[in-house]
Amino acid sequence: MSNKNFQTFFDCSLSKVRAGTSNKDNPNQTYYAESEFFANHSDLDLEIKKIVTSFEKDTNEYIDIVNLMLDSQKMLSIGISISKKLDGFKLKQSNVKFLIQETKQQILKYYTSYNITHIIINNYKIDGVDYLHLPDEIECHFISLDILFICLPKDMVLYFKDIFSKSNILVDQIICSSYAKSINYKNSLNLSGHVIFIDVGFDKTSIISYFSDKILSLDVVSIGGNHITKDISKVLKINLEEAENLKINFAKNEAFLDNKDFSLELLQKIIFARVEEILEICVESIKLKSTTAPHFKMILMGGGSKVLDNQDMDKISFANDIDLLKETTEDICQSGFKLAMGSNKQEVLIVPKKLIKQGFFEKLFHFFK
Repeated sequence: MSNKNFQTFFDCSLSKVRAGTSNKDNPNQTYYAESEFFANHSDLDLEIKKIVTSFEKDTNEYIDIVNLMLDSQKMLSIGISISKKLDGFKLKQSNVKFLIQETKQQILKYYTSYNITHIIINNYKIDGVDYLHLPDEIECHFISLDILFICLPKDMVLYFKDIFSKSNILVDQIICSSYAKSINYKNSLNLSGHVIFIDVGFDKTSIISYFSDKILSLDVVSIGGNHITKDISKVLKINLEEAENLKINFAKNEAFLDNKDFSLELLQKIIFARVEEILEICVESIKLKSTTAPHFKMILMGGGSKVLDNQDMDKISFANDIDLLKETTEDICQSGFKLAMGSNKQEVLIVPKKLIKQGFFEKLFHFFK
């Protein structure tokens, strides 16, 4: 970790950059910034530099290291169970570390184009008894772990690292944005039971499923807010820029339609039809993996969901209990801050490699608490 006073997070999507920097000793001293909407990454370097310059002015501190929050159409969640006989010895943390390391190596072997971003232990089964957390001083004959790995494409991670490298900025931690947000909102809203977070992005939608304190899965479908923009453009025969403007302003007020050649009702039908399709696709994905009760609560979030307002939710034909969560840049960045500080006790902390000489044991287990 950096010895700087401020810790900085950048949430980088395909359409916008959001960032926050916070004093590690004084959380009240926090600054936020976000870029304008963009449809391509040609100006991404410039947008990042603008935010960095703004933060350096606010904090009077040079930024040379940041944490990245990323999502991707191609990100994966991989669930694996692994077990070991221990012949009645007292269970040690080193036993668990070895099992996780062994499983991690298998993931890296078969998914060579991915980086492991999060390692989450959902369950410890010790001699047939389930534990949410590793118990202290317990004798064990047989242990099995249920582990969930969340992975991001290696080429995407390198792409963003290279962009920051051009500004002489190193990347410390990589965090899956939709996962970080979901666990933050789940905890802050005190949600329990079967809860699904639907994070609608620019060109993808993430589906993060929880049951009580366990994350069940993280899936991705290749459809998002930009598909709504394209629908509006095609049906109304207008360009994408104008369609995006209509979409953004749809939930704000009706006055902007006064001089248009189409009705609010037509625009509403276009938008709601695509939103309903996204939700139905998400539900089908959930049902394929769900082993719990068929009814679940859904939380709709993400930049692509801002086309709606809470009063619109009753107009959408959908069977499940669904709420709309309006996010801010502060909400998003705070999700990264909290996860980096260890808000999820089931997650193994991945510490980036340091450029120092290490012994074999340290090299093997450098990423564990």
